[in-house]
Amino acid sequence: MAKKQVTIVDIAKELNISPSTVSRALKNHPDISKKTVKLVQECAKRLNYQPNIMALNLRLGKNNTIAVIVPEIVHYFFSSIVKGVEEVAFDEGFNVMLFRSKESYERELKITNSLINARVAGVLASLSKETDKYEHFQKILDNNIQLVFYDRICIGIITDRVVVDDYAGAMTAVEHLIHTGCKRIAFYCSPTHLEISKNRRNGYLDALRKHKLPVEKELMFVCDTREQAMELTPKVLAMDNPPDAFFAINDHTATGILYAIKQAGLRVPEDISICGFSGGDLALACDPMLTTVEQHGYEVGKTAAKLLIDKIKGVTHGQFTNRIVKTKLMVRGTTRKV
Repeated sequence: MAKKQVTIVDIAKELNISPSTVSRALKNHPDISKKTVKLVQECAKRLNYQPNIMALNLRLGKNNTIAVIVPEIVHYFFSSIVKGVEEVAFDEGFNVMLFRSKESYERELKITNSLINARVAGVLASLSKETDKYEHFQKILDNNIQLVFYDRICIGIITDRVVVDDYAGAMTAVEHLIHTGCKRIAFYCSPTHLEISKNRRNGYLDALRKHKLPVEKELMFVCDTREQAMELTPKVLAMDNPPDAFFAINDHTATGILYAIKQAGLRVPEDISICGFSGGDLALACDPMLTTVEQHGYEVGKTAAKLLIDKIKGVTHGQFTNRIVKTKLMVRGTTRKV
C-alpha cells in the first residue's frame, strides 16, 4: 500500500501549532521565532515532508507543467513522441503530465476541461478517432493556455502543428509496392474525417494514378487495428479478384493482415506483399519482418515540445507554425525485391 504523503497539516498536528505557522516557518518567515523555525524544519525532515511544487507554483502565479494528450500509449509512434517531449521538457525545466483519450471524444472532453481547471501552462494534443467537434480545444486557447497539435491535427483552430509527411510517406510506400510488381493494392485506413487518413489516402491514390493503375473503391477499407484486420482480411482474400498487396495505415493493422494471410495458407511476400506505417520494434518482431514507413515519432515529440515551450515563454514564430517531419521507407521482408 502506498504511503500517505506528509502535508503541512500533518506537521501542524505533530507539533500542536497552526498550519499557517508551519507554512511560514518552512519559508523562514521573520515573524516566526528561530526556535519554532528549527522545530518545524526538523519535524519536516523527520516526517520526510516534500512540498507540493505544482500547488506552490499556482499560488505564485507560475506554472511549468505541460500536458500531453495521446490517443493511445501502446503504439510505438505515440510512445516515441512522449519520449521526445519529455527530453525537451526536462532540459527546459518543465514537468510533463500524460493523458490518454483511449480514442474517445467524451474522455478527451473531460481531459481538456480538467487541464483548464488545473491551469497548466500548455497542452500538446493529438485527436481521438471519434473527435469531429473541436470547441473544447478552442476553449483551451480562450483560457490563455498554449496549445500545439501533433500528428492528428485540427485544421480549424489556428495554432502551431507538427505532423509527419503522411502524403509523401504513403506515396513512397505504394510506389514501392508497384515497383515490385503489385497491381491490385488494398488500402486499410483510419476514419476518413482524420487529416492523416485524408493525406495517406491521397498519397495512395496519386501513386496509383501516376502509374496508370485503376482506382478501385472496393479495395479501400476503414480498418486500423490488428483485431479488425484479422477479421476483415479473410473476406478480402475471398474476393473474386483479391489484392496482391496491402498498404496499412499503421503497423498494428499490418500485423493483423500478415496473420490472416498466413492463416489462409498464403506466402508473404511471394503471394501477397504488405507495407505498414509507423516503424519501431513491432515491425522487427514479425516473420518476415515488416516493410514500413518510419514516422520518426521522437523527432515529432521534440519539435512539438519546443514549439509549445517557446509559446509559453513568449517566443513566437509568426501567427502559427506548421512543422512537417519527413518519413523514411524501411524495406524488409514483407515486400518483394525490386
